[in-house]
Amino acid sequence: MSESEGSSGSGAVVGGAVATGCGCMMAPLAVGGLGVVVVIFGGLGVLFAPIIALILFFGGGGSGSDSGHEIDTDKVSNSVQGDGKGELNEKTVPTDLADTIKDAGSVCDAIGPVVIAAQIEHASSFNKDMLGSDGKKGISQLPPDKFDEFGEDKDDNDKTRATDPEDSIMAQGKYLCSLVDKVTPIVDASDTPKDKKPEKVLDLALAAYDVGFEKVEKAKDIPDGEAASYVFSVRSLFPRFEGIGGALPPDEYPTPSDYPTEAS
Repeated sequence: MSESEGSSGSGAVVGGAVATGCGCMMAPLAVGGLGVVVVIFGGLGVLFAPIIALILFFGGGGSGSDSGHEIDTDKVSNSVQGDGKGELNEKTVPTDLADTIKDAGSVCDAIGPVVIAAQIEHASSFNKDMLGSDGKKGISQLPPDKFDEFGEDKDDNDKTRATDPEDSIMAQGKYLCSLVDKVTPIVDASDTPKDKKPEKVLDLALAAYDVGFEKVEKAKDIPDGEAASYVFSVRSLFPRFEGIGGALPPDEYPTPSDYPTEAS
């Protein structure tokens, strides 16, 4: 089954057993006292199941948890697997950047502020002074050529700098939306069901953001390996920035490059 075929049947149900195919990955968490088990059906659901289980586990384990912190398991599942256009919980981002994140998340209809915040957390943990590989600078860690192309003086200080968080975040939003325009024809030409196209467009745009559009164009899907890991990792952060899922410790966010894929 291809990834696009599997995504068409993804859904979440709270229950007392784990669906075949993801039980082996979720079993350790269930044994550890998760208190609630999420049953996921569909190809992508099997891959997302460990992420959702970790979010629930570190977030308090649902309504049965001794912590008293209740998490809506359906909302967490839908957030991780959704279109990323949920409402940003401003308490989850630096106060001075909330408006810019929302502006960047409204550059195009396909991208929301939750996606922007999740990408920033993945890239720099909101460190505006971060120096990365290959000349990447600032909070969004854009490649220098992409910042040069999409950067703008967001805060009107007559300077456009990658280390200026507002400039960097707006360039991030514009670049991601440019990738949406490029991957949309690929999704339209695929057999992805109409009601799942927004999620698929987001997946491919995120993959292209990480490894370049050329690789996505060649694969006509999420390329295996690094790109798949990036998509899953960014998506795992969606519930956090919507304020509906427990925040994992920074070193516990999954990078599931070894999760099952069609080739495995």
